[in-house]
This record gives sequence, structure tokens and C-alpha cells, in this order.
Amino acid sequence: MTDSERKLWDGLRAEQLGVKFRRQHPLGNYIADFACLSPRLIVELDGSQHQTQQGYDARRDEFFRAQGFDVLRFASNDPFINLDGVRQAIANRLIELTPSAPIPAFPQRGKEQENSGASS
Repeated sequence: MTDSERKLWDGLRAEQLGVKFRRQHPLGNYIADFACLSPRLIVELDGSQHQTQQGYDARRDEFFRAQGFDVLRFASNDPFINLDGVRQAIANRLIELTPSAPIPAFPQRGKEQENSGASS
């Protein structure tokens, strides 16, 4: 693990954002830097070598998305420059990916009796 991955891991581990992340998680022929299995989010830190391998990264992201994952990418120095901002961006995406539970529509007290009496 790189220094930037360690720095980000310190901010993700132990369900600090309310979900469990795995580091160096294998998926198919790839290894995701960080993966949250529910909701399905992959976080990647890109070093300078990613400038020359954009085609590879695009295929990799396509594979992850085909597996149902959303992918967030950050520059490898971002955890050192703005760890809180990176964590906030991840937290925001997790919120977007988490379906809100529907609120059940319970009849209001007394309303069901009024309605049933009106049809008689």
C-alpha cells in the first residue's frame, strides 16, 4: 500500500463513514484500492502513472461499473492535501448511492373509520 493509500485508509477504516470499506479488494482481474460492498462504491487513488494509462483505467472502471459499482477517483496526493474533503466527497457519494427507505403510509387514526362509514 502506498503512503497516500495508508493515509486514506486511516480515514475510512473501522466504518468511520458508516459503512465498511475493504482495501486492496480483488474484483475479476483487477484490485480496487478501496471497495465498499454496500452500497457498491470503489475509491481509487491515482498516481502520476495514471496519466499514461487512461485507456486501462477506462476499461477497469467499465468493468467495475458492469459489476454494479460506482467509481470515485482522486489524485494520490489528495489525502495529504485535503483528507477531510476527500472523505466528504466519499460520504456524499455514499449518501447518493444509498436508497432512502420508503416511509410506509399508515392510515391516520380515526380516518379509516370515517372512510369506511362514508361508503355504507
